[in-house]
Amino acid sequence: MSLIILGVDPGSRATGYGLVAADGDRLSHVDSGCITVPSSLPHSRRLTRIYQRLAEVLQRYQPAALVVEEVFLAHNVQSTIKLGQVRGIILLAAGQADLPVFEYSPLVLKKAIVGYGQATKTQMLLMVEKLLHLKISNHNTADALALSLCHHFHCRWHQHLEAATSL
Repeated sequence: MSLIILGVDPGSRATGYGLVAADGDRLSHVDSGCITVPSSLPHSRRLTRIYQRLAEVLQRYQPAALVVEEVFLAHNVQSTIKLGQVRGIILLAAGQADLPVFEYSPLVLKKAIVGYGQATKTQMLLMVEKLLHLKISNHNTADALALSLCHHFHCRWHQHLEAATSL
């Protein structure tokens, strides 16, 4: 039975999403994309559009889990606040769908996908493309798919660990 995992890369102008189906060690791409909103819209309208589109994705695919990157501090305070608001919209959508939410730090994410905690965005994109056998057009989508993959790898690792300790 396949388990669908939704990764979301929050952004106030572009929020990436990526759905991966995991069946044991078999992974397959379900859907992915980028929710883009015009910067000319007031921030509250951008948040509304991101929420509406994400709610549509949740309704359509009904994933088993939602994954986001842990909060990090941006250099610009206003950017940090806006990013926090987008994360709030994502968490609200997950809560309304009764989905468990998992968070991974950028370091853990990069190590899980590339094997190196200081990997570049390009290295991440290339590895996600290789793992899922597809071409990805932007980093927001690649980051969202990477979050889905990271969660799958961590779940599998914990399952193997539990099996090994029960012997």
